[in-house]
Amino acid sequence: MSDRDAGRERADQLVAAAEQLFAAGVMSHSGHANLSARLDGERLLLTPGFVRGLRPEQLATVGFDGRVLAGELQSVSAEIIAMHSAVYEHRPHVGAVIHTHSPAATAFAVAHRPLPCRTEPMLRFGQAEDVPVVPWGPRGSDVSVRGIADVLHRRPTTAAVLLANHGLLVFGPDAAATAHLVVAIEESAEAEIAAAAIGGAVDFPPGAQEAVRAAISRVAS
Repeated sequence: MSDRDAGRERADQLVAAAEQLFAAGVMSHSGHANLSARLDGERLLLTPGFVRGLRPEQLATVGFDGRVLAGELQSVSAEIIAMHSAVYEHRPHVGAVIHTHSPAATAFAVAHRPLPCRTEPMLRFGQAEDVPVVPWGPRGSDVSVRGIADVLHRRPTTAAVLLANHGLLVFGPDAAATAHLVVAIEESAEAEIAAAAIGGAVDFPPGAQEAVRAAISRVAS
């Protein structure tokens, strides 16, 4: 596959992921989000500042160093290039990054409370541990980006972080898998909040992660 064809495929995947998030009802009232896909070790595709009604040709190509190489970005998206780049640089296997203000997950971010992994969808879609909180820093600032990098270093297996007083940042092998995890995290956050009213959520029993993996393996074989 040529670089151009690969870029088109990733652009289509980002558009489909954005549509999936809206269809699942996990977006904030404003619909704010930004999505990106890795092109190579130095470049990524990034949404231009909006995602509702997104079209592939509206995506911009940017360098990890912040330079816009093709297309256009609104200032609100230009600010967050470093946030996405930090994930790609610290996680070579990551192919897509999604940032949302999903309401229930953002409630945990505002409360500075890690989101426990207590639902099976989180286990199945790649977050078999609590979602950690990154300390607050101004959006796209060195403080914020260093905080993300520090948590990624300390938590090498997490596929998501909560940005304190801000929102949710999720990353995975491709846009579809990352969007599935965004939905699973938002549903889990909603369940945690609802469970608090009836006595509180309960942890999985020991061995739950291994049992889920075994079940997935049996179906796939």
